[in-house]
Amino acid sequence: MSIVDESMNSELSSEVQSLASAALDRLNEHTLKTVHWHFSEETGSPFWLEKKSQLNFDPLTDVKSFDDLKKFPHFEDEWLRGGPIRRWVPKGHAGKPVYVFETGGTTGIPKSRMVIEDHWKDYELFSDTLPEKYFPRGANWLMLGPSGPRRLRLAVEHLAQYREGICFCIDLDPRWVVKLIKKGWMEHLEEYKKHCIDQAVTILTAGHDVKCMFTTPKLLESLGEALEEKGTSLSEVGITGIFSGGTEFTPQWTRFCVEELLGGSPEEGGVFMTPTYGNTLMGLACSKPISAEDGYKISYYAPQPRAVTEVVTFDDYNQLVGYGETGRVKLYTLTDEFFVPGFMERDEGERELPFKTYPWDGVSGVRPFHELASATTVGVY
Repeated sequence: MSIVDESMNSELSSEVQSLASAALDRLNEHTLKTVHWHFSEETGSPFWLEKKSQLNFDPLTDVKSFDDLKKFPHFEDEWLRGGPIRRWVPKGHAGKPVYVFETGGTTGIPKSRMVIEDHWKDYELFSDTLPEKYFPRGANWLMLGPSGPRRLRLAVEHLAQYREGICFCIDLDPRWVVKLIKKGWMEHLEEYKKHCIDQAVTILTAGHDVKCMFTTPKLLESLGEALEEKGTSLSEVGITGIFSGGTEFTPQWTRFCVEELLGGSPEEGGVFMTPTYGNTLMGLACSKPISAEDGYKISYYAPQPRAVTEVVTFDDYNQLVGYGETGRVKLYTLTDEFFVPGFMERDEGERELPFKTYPWDGVSGVRPFHELASATTVGVY
């Protein structure tokens, strides 16, 4: 996060304070470079070049640090609904192949984000955080998550290939899942979940040497139960590393997963699980290592300087909450492909202190924003 405040300095070692200060310097420099790329006539995207004329300041001269991004209006959901998608492609990337990834879409027009290589870069950075012992290079992967026009499916496949493995994927349409929930067709929902889990069990028991996987908490639980019914378990079919994500990740669920599904800590059960928090705009936030000693608390840290998360007050989205206090999650995306100067997430949580591995602010206890929670359908996640 951008601000190294006084309340933090009294709680951190001098080493972490120094690392945090250096990280802030990198973020400020990266912000300046990103803004100049997106608002220069030679390299910027049609969207931001047009938006520039509507601003009451000049991004090229008035943005001198990350904190200056607060001069921009909040990034709006509706800007991503509908086309033309090429208005988001920076001139500096003209001629390159473009992906389009969607989110939502259960009702109305889905949000779309154009991507060129960000999904590769984000997951290569994430790869560096995975312990080799449990995510061995050359191992094959299972992608047990959403397919179709979603970033996650191609990103996990790239992660497997980047780590010299092969990725096996299942077919899963989360929009159909959400429709089943909204219609109250719970019997159909269970059958569809079983259909997805059956695909995964088939892959894991077909001799493909799959050691690593991505899945969501709900699907991981269902997969563990399905394997148990067959007299086996995740570790017995060869899984050693699980990367998982979704708002269902709570300390209670994590305790259940580690103790009941995975046979204990990695040292005991042989399976390492790392929670993540991500989306189509941000990429992937890693978690601080979870442990029983820490009550299975999950704290996420964005991949600065490419993305930043802040926890801000509910009545002023430009004001950070204090450490340990609750607020809404605010996201910034700062890559040469995509620029998001302050997007209000549909999540809330608690602001967490920097630490040595990630010397910037984190967020814990991520859950649906209370004002929107009743309208949020979690689905398979």
